[in-house]
Amino acid sequence: MKVTCGVDIIEISRIKENIEQLGEKFLNKIFTLNEIEYCESKKKQKYQHYAARFAAKEATFKAISNQLNNKYDISWKDIEVKNDKEGRPNVIITGINLEKIENIDISLSHCKEYAIANVTILIKD
Repeated sequence: MKVTCGVDIIEISRIKENIEQLGEKFLNKIFTLNEIEYCESKKKQKYQHYAARFAAKEATFKAISNQLNNKYDISWKDIEVKNDKEGRPNVIITGINLEKIENIDISLSHCKEYAIANVTILIKD
């Protein structure tokens, strides 16, 4: 087994600016419908949740990049962050062959100015 990890931190203001300037064009390029519905339900804190999911997508890409033949093999929406019944975030990856990936673990956090994500992946040899 091999363990890979990825981490990403982002300023929430960058995501807020992109959403305010580009609107649905930005949202629909980066986020799935489930992610948009979840973040929009957070009202005043929606930008923190969008930023955390953006960071999660970046961290996931960093963790799986050595499993990809080409960085263009995966798109933003191929990586989805979805909470389970207890509210714990999970990463769902579609669009690529994942037979070597045994497990994906994710941790998200955000405060007023920053959002961060850490992704750890267990890969079969």
